[in-house]
Amino acid sequence: MTVEQSTAAAEDAAAPQDSPPGSSARFWGTAYTLLILLTGTNVATPRYHGYAHRFGFSPLVMTLVFAVYMGVLIPALLIAGPASDALGRRRILLPALALAALGTLGFALATDVVWLFAARILQGLAVGAASGALTELEPHGDRRRAALVSAVASAGGMGLGPVLGAVLAQYLPAPYVTPFVVELALLVPAAVAVAALPETATVTRWRPRRPSIPAGMGAVFAAAGTGAFLGFAVVGVFLTLIPTYAATLSGSANLVVGGAAAALLPAAWAVAQLVGYGRPERALDFTGFPLLAVGLALLAVAGAVSSLPLLLFATVLAGAGHGLVFLSGLTAINAAAPADRHADVLSTYFVMAYCGSGGPVIGVGLLAGATGLLAAVQIFAAVVAVLCVVRLVARVAVEARR
Repeated sequence: MTVEQSTAAAEDAAAPQDSPPGSSARFWGTAYTLLILLTGTNVATPRYHGYAHRFGFSPLVMTLVFAVYMGVLIPALLIAGPASDALGRRRILLPALALAALGTLGFALATDVVWLFAARILQGLAVGAASGALTELEPHGDRRRAALVSAVASAGGMGLGPVLGAVLAQYLPAPYVTPFVVELALLVPAAVAVAALPETATVTRWRPRRPSIPAGMGAVFAAAGTGAFLGFAVVGVFLTLIPTYAATLSGSANLVVGGAAAALLPAAWAVAQLVGYGRPERALDFTGFPLLAVGLALLAVAGAVSSLPLLLFATVLAGAGHGLVFLSGLTAINAAAPADRHADVLSTYFVMAYCGSGGPVIGVGLLAGATGLLAAVQIFAAVVAVLCVVRLVARVAVEARR
């Protein structure tokens, strides 16, 4: 989910508008666009290990290739979201799709690691710029439904990408080209759907969104932001390194094994959020953190005993835990943020989350250079599991003092 999608989810009431802003076809066309954009950013996930051998780079470089995406997505999201309000959705979405196509083409033509960095930068710019159009196009003005569809499309793209990339690379010719040709073909209907959008602008003045925390929200934001950072750190490591980790544990060179392992996390994340949607923030917190901690502990054990089934089970638990922790933080932020600062506070929350997705994975890459991949992932899992327990104990202590 993006800042704009989460802002929509925060609305307690979703009264239908007298004049629906978009048709059902436009709404689902935009949902498809979001799904395919997120799919494209993860099609290469099962191939990173192969790229490392092909171009001769280390696990650290592999994690940097992943993290640079987040490095450009954050400013693109903060700048392009408000720009689409001033310029209109179509004027932002069409260039975003062009950037996504160029990024996909970069992977297909890659001859060294520089191409991978360039492709990931273009993809980050595309996703950051494209986020947020779905809410305004829900045909009945139902922002809660729009936010739910956005969340499912986002998680669906994160899960579909690794599986699609693995299947195409494993069973069709030209494994370093075919997945990206298919992604380019999937972007064509998205471009057609975006070209048919009405050109609307809701504001006359554009200014970048400013992440900030209002006075009095420090404690709430610290608790929510810590959870978001830890959860997205798990997401970053899983999407970058788990395919290689799974292949090592299974002893199989079949890319579908690693792709499926990576896809399990966003799938479990999406299901957990659907189940937990509307539940009290405290219940989400006290369920999510134990699930995340146990999943990470089992991830470390899976490496020690070389068990692929245990790895897959750990992935499901970690994904479900992350989904609930993230939803818990979002619920707390939504309840505490002043109405006139809502978008700014949510922007800050998402910046914290995306930093978690980019920063720690680089640390794991550095550690892998010294200890090896299996040991690095085990150490990461153990440390984050302990931090999850500490975060939960800290909340219990705070509540006990009240």
